[in-house]
Amino acid sequence: MARRARVQDVHEVASAMPHVTVEYGPQDNPVYQVGRKSFVFFRTPRPDAVDPDTGERYGDVIVIWVPSESDKLALVQDPDSPFFTTAHFDGHLSVLVRGSRIRELGLDELTEVIQDAWLCRASAARARRWLAEHRLRPS
Repeated sequence: MARRARVQDVHEVASAMPHVTVEYGPQDNPVYQVGRKSFVFFRTPRPDAVDPDTGERYGDVIVIWVPSESDKLALVQDPDSPFFTTAHFDGHLSVLVRGSRIRELGLDELTEVIQDAWLCRASAARARRWLAEHRLRPS
């Protein structure tokens, strides 16, 4: 069985992709980019992602881009999935996941989601090159 994912894996997988730079947001929250386009970022607490019982803003939300609306729905429609979205992200090709729930994912699943995020934000040439180097086909 593959090991469970950790928050540190998000950083390691994202930074291991080619041509990645890391910017830092207003609270030193990392924003992983390829070609100046974000594909994974650690979000600061916002009013749209809160604990339903306490109303406290989640301080551990990670935003991950997805290739399409159907990919987004596939990740968020299962109520047991750690992936979710909020009305703030309606129409935005990304999903949210709390760092505190990242262990519900296997490392392989997390890696695939982050690689897909990179692929959908990288230039077409960079994406084709990466896919060819890894002997994968575009999805």
